[in-house]
Amino acid sequence: MSRPHAGPDQARSIPARLARALDALRAEFSSPAIAVALSGGLDSMVLLHLAHAWARESGIHLFAFHVHHGLSPNADQWLAHCERECVQLGARFDHRRVAVDKGRSGVEQAARKARYAALGQMCTEHCVGLLLTAHHLDDQAETVLLQLLRGSGPAGLSGMDVANRAPSLLGTADVVMARPLLGLTRSELENWAREHALGWVEDESNSDPRYARNALRHQVMPALAQAFPGFQQRVARSAGHAQSAQRLLNALAAQDLAACLAGDALSLPCLRKLNEDRVHNLLRYWLAQRGIRMPSTSWLEQMAAQALDAREDAQLRVTHPECEIRRHRDHLYITPRLATLAAMRDPDDIGVIDREGQAFRWNGEAALAFPDYGGVLHFDSAPQGFDPAWLRAQLLQIDFRKGGERLKPAANRPTRSLKAHYQALGVPAWERERLPLVFAGYDLLFAAGIGMDCRHLVTEATPAVALRWESKPFL
Repeated sequence: MSRPHAGPDQARSIPARLARALDALRAEFSSPAIAVALSGGLDSMVLLHLAHAWARESGIHLFAFHVHHGLSPNADQWLAHCERECVQLGARFDHRRVAVDKGRSGVEQAARKARYAALGQMCTEHCVGLLLTAHHLDDQAETVLLQLLRGSGPAGLSGMDVANRAPSLLGTADVVMARPLLGLTRSELENWAREHALGWVEDESNSDPRYARNALRHQVMPALAQAFPGFQQRVARSAGHAQSAQRLLNALAAQDLAACLAGDALSLPCLRKLNEDRVHNLLRYWLAQRGIRMPSTSWLEQMAAQALDAREDAQLRVTHPECEIRRHRDHLYITPRLATLAAMRDPDDIGVIDREGQAFRWNGEAALAFPDYGGVLHFDSAPQGFDPAWLRAQLLQIDFRKGGERLKPAANRPTRSLKAHYQALGVPAWERERLPLVFAGYDLLFAAGIGMDCRHLVTEATPAVALRWESKPFL
């Protein structure tokens, strides 16, 4: 169905409104160059032309970045269209071809992730600090309605910001992603495009009702527009109220976090003084501050209940796709999930040891990184340690604890199980799982978190070599 054309006054106001938005963004986020994320569709083509006119008047370098997903048989034509339009305008153009890994998240989410990663790479390469996307008022309404249908809280109902940094999407914190068209409806953009005879491409996937956003866009929102004209502005206003409420919740969570934080952990006695709503609010904020994807409400409630109510000696372990939540001595910790390691064997080089782990040789390096074990093994000069010549001759192996290992830390101290050492040193049970051991054959030389076994230590070597483990910081 065709839409009525906007009047001349309204159409002429669109460049002025866009210019005001870009002037404000430029004042807040200085950048030597800006870029438009250009898909070739209606919205991004309007943004390209408007931003080009503003950049020319303002003396700003403008780029247009296109991402070729390869999902549509028309993708090559879209790329050619975007490049042709940029050549005609005199805008600098670049593009990336990406392979979309559907995985568990589905095509739509995987394509979004790949697209923003590619845009971030191009921004970094061309020293662009401000990336413009063509999201508009209808997109904002769709986002809020989708989040509402998913049962989201204030954070989800806040919709899209006019500008924000998104390092997890773009791969860099140096780029600001801005949405200068957020106050304009799609019909306003289409009317302006038709009046100025712009050409654009149509992505056939935008009509596929299997995608939730398309179903909402083509089936629900037209009915809302007929029954409640101008509903987009009211939904956007509600999103603004949700943003305000979320800022208050974040401020309260920041206060509670400051009161309950003990090093990297949360004090459970402090948490128990808060009511349930504040506990959940604090836990969401804590996870967000660590860059962890927000869990479902049911997961959060289960985690909070287990953390606060489990018996004191319980070894709490609540698993999240990106981390684990652990409890130790009435404190709550966020810990990494441990990778499952296969035996590392190279019979042509260093031989085979009959236990799982990673075999290696030391050739005098100051340190060796072991990413699969979450850290770096240092070889320090020390008055007491291993003879360097002897250590070089050994086939060494790094491995996680299997159980039953024993270590003698000094000649005047008994040989004890690693469990006994860890307990005496107060090492949390979950931390013991990620502290590696170093062997020479079947002899335990070193246990991270405890120290070296004395039976191979020497004092006459000048200098001796002492082993030290440095865990990679988590999040």
